[in-house]
Amino acid sequence: MPEPEPRYDTCPECLSADSHPVQLRLCLSCGHIGCCDSSPFQHATEHFKETGHPVMRSFEPGEAWRWCYVDQMIV
Repeated sequence: MPEPEPRYDTCPECLSADSHPVQLRLCLSCGHIGCCDSSPFQHATEHFKETGHPVMRSFEPGEAWRWCYVDQMIV
């Protein structure tokens, strides 16, 4: 399945909050970029809670793993 184009190059919610993401995640449903759960605001998880988009992948260089929020596992 083709991946959506990232809508940003960083977490826009972190930018608005003047915060710095620890690592970034790409929503594979819509291309939203959010920060990981090690970041202060956990925007990738918040995106899932708001939209129900179930799978994201690491948006870090050299990483390709994917996480499914519904199944709570790497897929």
